[in-house]
Formats: sequence, structure tokens, C-alpha cells
Amino acid sequence: MRILPKHLLNAWVERLRIDHRVVAPRESHGQYIFDEITSADELVLDYHSSVLPPKKYFLPPREDLFTFNAKTMEMSPVIEEIEPTVIMALHTCDLHAIQLLDRIQGTGHVDQHYQARRRKTALVSIECMQPCMDQAFCKSLGTLSVPEQFDVHLTDLGDRYAVDVGSDAGEALIRGMGFFWKPSDTDYDRFNEVMAGKWPNFDYRLDCDVTDLPNLLGASHDSTLWDEIGERCLSCGQCTKVCPTCYCFDVVDEIDLKLEKGKRVRVWDSCLLEKFAVVAGGHDFRNSRANRLRHRFMRKGKYQLEAYGLLGCVGCGRCALSCPAHITPIATLNTLNERRQASPGESA
Repeated sequence: MRILPKHLLNAWVERLRIDHRVVAPRESHGQYIFDEITSADELVLDYHSSVLPPKKYFLPPREDLFTFNAKTMEMSPVIEEIEPTVIMALHTCDLHAIQLLDRIQGTGHVDQHYQARRRKTALVSIECMQPCMDQAFCKSLGTLSVPEQFDVHLTDLGDRYAVDVGSDAGEALIRGMGFFWKPSDTDYDRFNEVMAGKWPNFDYRLDCDVTDLPNLLGASHDSTLWDEIGERCLSCGQCTKVCPTCYCFDVVDEIDLKLEKGKRVRVWDSCLLEKFAVVAGGHDFRNSRANRLRHRFMRKGKYQLEAYGLLGCVGCGRCALSCPAHITPIATLNTLNERRQASPGESA
């Protein structure tokens, strides 16, 4: 652990800006967005949540995959070269989300476009001391603590930050800079005091243990709850757009008027949209809103855990905040659990 006096934070950020693009939360129309900052004064560390998660810096809403020549049958991959980037002030839930994306995009068919951006990006996270919004349930999902894989993590000790470094990339962000001090016994005592005082500020929002989610969802396949909330769902896809772990996409080929040269473009898609599961011949594998909602919950609480060892939900609460139909994971999962307890052995 090291110590960074608060009055030196801006100086550190300005030093980073010499060699890096620095992205951080900044206020915009009363909300917070991750954006490149042009001055350390724009940096906001104490923010409730960002509208969109930082995944857009690894999986852009739109990106070129490759160019092609239909006449010569030649294809050239398009891998964008980005400058070294530091994303500041990540909440731990978003850090867990990036850890899941790293595992997904680095397993099996490795996504080289994602990897090219991720290799050039270091992450500076900050300890959450208070719930960022009413819809968040990070404590219930175990994402309120920093994951094993991190670069630099800050903990507010009052007039200074405790700085933990978890990787070589993180060490490179502070190496050779005179802003960081060795901690004293008083600093360690203050750190332990702050961390002990943090946990009572957060509640467990789920009525079942996180380890029981796969069983709960597995038993809910035929639950009438999916039809009930499906009646309310607008199939707008807003929940997937703001989700820090959703990565579904569509591809579009754009070709010139001569039908010779073109490019393939990847764009964000959503499993909640009506036409998402339509295949050739017109068959729709998920032709109801209830089926699509159930699939989304299964992905978050069961399928991705089984495939990658990590839950697909980090409890950030963005989906609940943005849903115009007020469908929330907390209410949905707790209702499934309540019905399971009321009728043991039957579908929730």
C-alpha cells in the first residue's frame, strides 16, 4: 500500500495525461458519463453512477471489423490502434464487469479488436463507501470488493488516499513519481477503520444467497412470473445498452455502388429486441417478451457462471434505473425466491 495526499491527486492525473488519454467520470446535464478529460479539474471521484458503463471503450457501439474486395476476394482486418489509456474512478462493480468481459473475449475465439483496446488500457478504481443508487445490489452479488485482477485501487481515508497496486500496468502508473508516500502505522489503522465502517452502509438486497442463484433460476423455467413481467416489458433493449457485461452484436456489410469494395461493421444489438432471435426462414427462437426476459436473467445468473465461472450480473442497478417499465432484477429474483419457498418442488 502507498499513500497519495489528496492535494496531489490532480498533479498525478496531469502527469498521466502527458503520456495517456485519461478517461474519467464527469458531470453532464446532472448525470455522469465516462469521457476523456482535458484537465484534472474535470475528474469526479464521488459520483452516484454513470449512465453508460465503461465497456464502450473496449466494445464500441459501432466498429469496423474488416474491409473486403468482392471482386478479388481479398480481406483485410481493421484493428484500430488506440493511444495508451487510463480509465479513472471505476466503481468495483464495473471492475468486476470488465473482468468478466476479459474472460469472455479471451476464451475460445479470441476477439482481437477487444484485446487491442484492452492491452492499451489501465484501470484506476475507487472504493465505494456509500450505495451509489437505490437500485444497486452489489453487496448481494459479492462485487462490492475489488476483484483479484486490478491495476490501481484508491480508498478515501479523509485527507489522503490509500493506493493499492495489483499489476505491472498499475505499477507503471505510479513508478518514479514523487506523489506517493510510504504508509505509516497510523495510515494502516485508518485504512482498517474506514473499511470496517463501510460495510454497514450497504444492505443485502436479495432474499437468497448469491450461490443459490443458478438453482433458483434453473427451477424457474416454467414460472408464470416471466409472462407477468413480459406483459410489462416494452422490448426496447434499454437494459442491455446500459449493462456493463452485455456484448451481443449484429454485423452489417456496407458495400460501394459498384458492388466491389466494402467493409463489415459490428454494432451493438440486444437479446430483448423483437427480431434478435429470428433466423433464415423467418423462425423466431424467442418470439415472446417473456422468453426473451427469461433468457436474459438466465444468462446473468446461471449460464455465464457455468461457462466462465463468473456471474453475468454485477449488481450495478443501471438496468433497473433505465427501465421504463420498472422491471428490476431485485424484485424479479426476490419474487422467484418467494414463490419457490411458498411451493417447494414446483416451478417458481
